[in-house]
Amino acid sequence: MIIMKIVIIANRLPVKIERSEEGFTIERSEGGLATGLGSLETKAEKYWVGWPGIHTDDETERQEITEKLHELNFHPVFLSDEQISNYYEGYSNSTIWPLCHYFFSYIEYKAEYWAAYREVNALFSRESLPFIENDDIVWVQDYQLMLLPKMIRDKKPATSIGYFHHIPFPSYELFRVLPEREEVLEGLLGADLIGFHTHDYMRHFISAIYRVLNLNCNLDEITLKERIVHVDAFPMGINYEQYHEAPALPAVREKSAMLREKLSDKQVILSVDRLDYSKGILHRLDGYAQFLENNPEYHEQVSLAMIVVPSRDNVEMYAELKAKIDQAIGEINGRYARLGWSPIFYFYRSFSFEELIAMYDIADIALVTPLRDGMNLVAKEYLAAKRDQPGVLILSEMAGAAIELQDALIINPNDKDEIEKAILQALTMPIEEKRERMGQMQKRIASRTVKRWANDFVKELRSIKEQNREILQKVVGKRQLTQIKSAYDEAASRLILLDYDGTLSPFVRKPEDAIPSEQLLELIRKISADKRNKVVINSGRNHQILDKWFAGLPLDFAAEHGVFYKDDGVWHRNIMEEIVWDEEILDIIQHTIDKTPRSHLEQKNAALVWHYRNVDVWLAELRAQQLVNALIGPCARLNLQIVPGNKIVEIKPPDYNKGSEVIRRLEKDTYDFVLAIGDDTTDEDMFRALPPDGISIKVGSFSPAAKYRIPLQSSVIPFLSKLIQQ
Repeated sequence: MIIMKIVIIANRLPVKIERSEEGFTIERSEGGLATGLGSLETKAEKYWVGWPGIHTDDETERQEITEKLHELNFHPVFLSDEQISNYYEGYSNSTIWPLCHYFFSYIEYKAEYWAAYREVNALFSRESLPFIENDDIVWVQDYQLMLLPKMIRDKKPATSIGYFHHIPFPSYELFRVLPEREEVLEGLLGADLIGFHTHDYMRHFISAIYRVLNLNCNLDEITLKERIVHVDAFPMGINYEQYHEAPALPAVREKSAMLREKLSDKQVILSVDRLDYSKGILHRLDGYAQFLENNPEYHEQVSLAMIVVPSRDNVEMYAELKAKIDQAIGEINGRYARLGWSPIFYFYRSFSFEELIAMYDIADIALVTPLRDGMNLVAKEYLAAKRDQPGVLILSEMAGAAIELQDALIINPNDKDEIEKAILQALTMPIEEKRERMGQMQKRIASRTVKRWANDFVKELRSIKEQNREILQKVVGKRQLTQIKSAYDEAASRLILLDYDGTLSPFVRKPEDAIPSEQLLELIRKISADKRNKVVINSGRNHQILDKWFAGLPLDFAAEHGVFYKDDGVWHRNIMEEIVWDEEILDIIQHTIDKTPRSHLEQKNAALVWHYRNVDVWLAELRAQQLVNALIGPCARLNLQIVPGNKIVEIKPPDYNKGSEVIRRLEKDTYDFVLAIGDDTTDEDMFRALPPDGISIKVGSFSPAAKYRIPLQSSVIPFLSKLIQQ
């Protein structure tokens, strides 16, 4: 497959733009994301779309910036001050950010925020579409653009689209409070692959899909009409070599020496954060203050170097947080400082790369304790930068990085006792243990770099594109219908096998209400009137209801998955003895029903069926698995088969299924056209039993066992009508 371009769409372009009298100067900024995406191993052209970080309404200036950015394969999306305020500061950072970081009380809902968010996502779509062709890969980055995948999909349905969520995804119980929850999720499902840093976030997202959109999910796959959306975890790394080699740079060595001289023989605890309430800075200070209170022997022996990078401090909430941090640091230093010793060195500014590496280099301990964090690359940067002397990483269990960095001292950031204990453990840790822990973590992050992260994601996206291409090719369109109809018209003897529920009839809340429509009865009458056709309704329904619903029609039937069959107007049974159901099995099912509101038992002549179509998805899956586990023993003892199906669990004799009925009919008569249509896992037995030239059609979700697919049940009757047209 030839990929023309990889189009990366992010809220912000990786550039710094400065205005001067001579015009604009543009410099690339190589952050973690830019480095990873820039290192993609592909021959495809890479193209960036995003806000350039500067506002201007002057068309001449916009044109100049655009032309200069195009030289870098960058395309700017210009935003107004109002859009920046309502879309970025508003909905992105005052609604979605606190929601995803579990700060419920900080969430702000304003109609103008949501309107701006939709407006800017649509603007990004309009600006991106001219650069996107069908063979391109589009990779959308982060929570500011959650509506964008669907917007692009609607205009470019054949394009391969990925989305990566760089912050936590909250549990369903929190996500459900978002008024726009459905539109946000539908926007994300425009992507073919949705990536998160951890499996926890992935699980929360799938849970929201279950409950908000009521879509079928199978582990990491979400089934849509014409494709499958994959969800997976891709832990983001760093440029390990860059950070590991940096301490040897002359500029860094000079800064490290100056810092060591200033701090003399003191042990240094390092804290590096952007100003944000999610980073747990105040909790960290509380823990450090408690450590100083309870461990006076470490006074004048340890200092905390706290770097806080300014962020949004023009926002009242952040300004208040900054004031509280300043006050807490002032109180700690005021209480414990001595001549020649400051408990906390406080830096409220950005650090250059060289300065930051020097701090990593001299720090004995890194204290990384966010209350909630998507990944936290500071932890990985600190580990990578340690060369000569091993350090100790104290890491919050709420950071995504904690899953990978289990050799760190993992703590609950809300517990100042744990913070205190971890600091003490780090200060007293033997050098051999430090080296062992550090070596294990460095080995891991050295192999899981940002380059690998980017390449793994794109590789997976390409694979999914091929899978969805196959799914799309199986869909019965004009070409496929023409091929099937040609074989049908040329055949002298035809066997047509049709499932009922979910195929000829839509699912309804009460199975007894799924009465065939007049349209369906008329269609079946027409198909059966052709003497070349043998029409069989091959269903899990009992034979009494099939006889009642299709009375007077020249049909054959297979009922209860082949246990009963009707040939030429006469019913036969494959099981001679009446089944007397074991009380233990009935009790197990009844116990499940008692615990599962809106589920019920259907008792057939040769099968028991537990229905749970109207049950909450999560509860249904739990109870279905519990039921299957409980039934394994008694069903094995009685030689009964447990068959999970579409919102059902069925218990039946093992000797007969929809496939055995197909085999029986093919052994009895010869046909030169065989067609089978069904929607459930039980219908796959029917598909597999067809001859090699047989035509199998799965209704709904994709099935590898079927040659073709009809995405919607409502399309089945129109398909059959076109098939028999003269």
